[in-house]
Amino acid sequence: MMKSQPLIPLALFLALSGILRAEPHKNYPTVDDASETNGDRVIRLSVEVAAPPGAVWRAFTTAEGWKSFAVAFAEVDMKVGGIIETSYNAKARAGDPDNIKNEIVAYIPGRMLAIRCVQAPRDFKHPQEFFSTATVFELAPTEKHTTKVTLTAVGYRPGDAYDALFKMFRWGDAYTLDKLRARFEKPAPGPGADGQVPKQTPPKALSPPSK
Repeated sequence: MMKSQPLIPLALFLALSGILRAEPHKNYPTVDDASETNGDRVIRLSVEVAAPPGAVWRAFTTAEGWKSFAVAFAEVDMKVGGIIETSYNAKARAGDPDNIKNEIVAYIPGRMLAIRCVQAPRDFKHPQEFFSTATVFELAPTEKHTTKVTLTAVGYRPGDAYDALFKMFRWGDAYTLDKLRARFEKPAPGPGADGQVPKQTPPKALSPPSK
């Protein structure tokens, strides 16, 4: 089980989050960025997804959901203490040493999922520091029948390793949320005979998806 200490800054942050002003992420304009860069640093990003909370929840809690927008391989054991195991490699298999494993710390069905990384690829820098962080996804329905997805990541302490991780995942988590948004967008009619827009190869993520 995850120690309770990293969740304390999150609780304090959420209590104050109403006064924070979100700005568009510089690389992903559809993602709002209200990250705290001073003191107890917090990555806080949000995006509006054109789908009901139930559909978005399945994207985060099933293997097929993760593969639909973030990774090539996924297995999910959806329970407290269970593991979300993923890889960008389509040839990956469960248990591979370079897979990404996130432990499920807590969840509220359809509303909240808290995870922490317990295995990173072998060439990942600063793994032990990263394992001391945690990420929370919150889902809220909107009046437009869409879902506001908010990602909050905590545990980024002082030091060069945490500085590098904070910068990488502030970008990487925004990338992931933007991919989630795009997953549920209806494609505009394209020039093809079937009216579908030709698929394009997305850029490779620089960090594990949502940790």
